[in-house]
Amino acid sequence: MTTATAARGTMPLAGHMREARRRAIRAAVSLLVGIAVGFALSDQILDILRAPVEELALSRQASLNFETVTGAFDLELRIALFTGVIVSSPVWLRELFAYLTPGLTRREKKYVYGFSAAAVPLFVAGCMFGFTIFPRMVSVLAGFSSDEDSTILNASYYVDFVMKIVLATGIAFVLPAVLVMLNCLGILSAHRLRGSWRISVVAIALFSALVTPAADVLSMFLVALPMATLFGAALAITEVHDRRALKTPKPELTSCSA
Repeated sequence: MTTATAARGTMPLAGHMREARRRAIRAAVSLLVGIAVGFALSDQILDILRAPVEELALSRQASLNFETVTGAFDLELRIALFTGVIVSSPVWLRELFAYLTPGLTRREKKYVYGFSAAAVPLFVAGCMFGFTIFPRMVSVLAGFSSDEDSTILNASYYVDFVMKIVLATGIAFVLPAVLVMLNCLGILSAHRLRGSWRISVVAIALFSALVTPAADVLSMFLVALPMATLFGAALAITEVHDRRALKTPKPELTSCSA
């Protein structure tokens, strides 16, 4: 086997292991740095999360409660880990893609890079959106109790609730990019996607109802509107892609770029 052929051939198992170990170490180091940053900012982050509770305290007795002596420290560690994963995501995602892409075809690499370029900003936008709407959700949910009642919230449960909202909206914003990638790979056609728009609208409405208070129609609408808009954009992109593919006889490579 020549050197050029060996370069194009498969990497030995030992080489794969060394490559995986090297990239895993880089990803782990970036994660540790992100966790350190998150731990340093945990008090400021908790102050932001505590703001809706402090607003409730203006009209009633309301506070976050730690049930154990180590509760506050455990909560700061959880916030640090959550923050570290997000802060270090550009590094560990780059290392993951750098490890996987050499085994992909040119067509698959194009789709993976295109999906990544769209998914990362969509996920960040979704997380920011969830971070924006959670104070209103807390206010509405706590508003079901009377002003004479006390709102004593378990700090760990409260932070988990906020994190779930942020992650749920982030993932929901990425789903349209997943639909486009499935269309590019020939798994999901625009015709099939268009035919299921009613189911998609119902799914969006149900998801919006689950992540927002049932009685707060405005918050539900604010969540459903951008999701429906992104679904419409994904449908339009798949329509353009399928029409372009039909116009090209027996294409070797079709592109999603409009």
